[in-house]
Amino acid sequence: MKISTKRLAELSLMTAIALIIFVIELQIPNLSPIAGVKLGLANIITVYGVYRYKRWEIALILLVRIILGGLFCGSPSTVLYSLSGGVLCLLGMLPLKRIIPRSRLWICSVLGAVLHNVGQIAAAVILMRTAAVIAYLPFLLVSGCIAGAFTGICGQLLLNRLDKRNPKGRNRNERQK
Repeated sequence: MKISTKRLAELSLMTAIALIIFVIELQIPNLSPIAGVKLGLANIITVYGVYRYKRWEIALILLVRIILGGLFCGSPSTVLYSLSGGVLCLLGMLPLKRIIPRSRLWICSVLGAVLHNVGQIAAAVILMRTAAVIAYLPFLLVSGCIAGAFTGICGQLLLNRLDKRNPKGRNRNERQK
């Protein structure tokens, strides 16, 4: 696995942007009385990356963002919830991108948000040793669909904007996949 310095810098920049968005979002007061409901704005980078980078590259961005975000702002349990949701989301979105075109990226994001919530509830069941937390799932799914649509639209705008600025990069990346 050989990676150019330019590519490594680009992946590092995307990771830093996702981490900054994550930290800023933590400063926004929770708008819902339901625990776990948030916009997940850092996932804009993940959704964008699913359609822009190789599988291992976006997985690396996601994992580094979750681990550093947990170290900077969270607790070990926060890392476990984020990791379970983020990994399940990514594992679901990667095959979906083959059937959902770039022009409908937001659909992939909504489905990814649903998987993210399922992963977090699964982690909660395991950590809390009770199935009672499954009662949160319907509320999380509704809020997740709304947040997933928003982050997907933002990811779509980002992808379209950057494709216009660098059309050669888009074609090169599509050939590599």
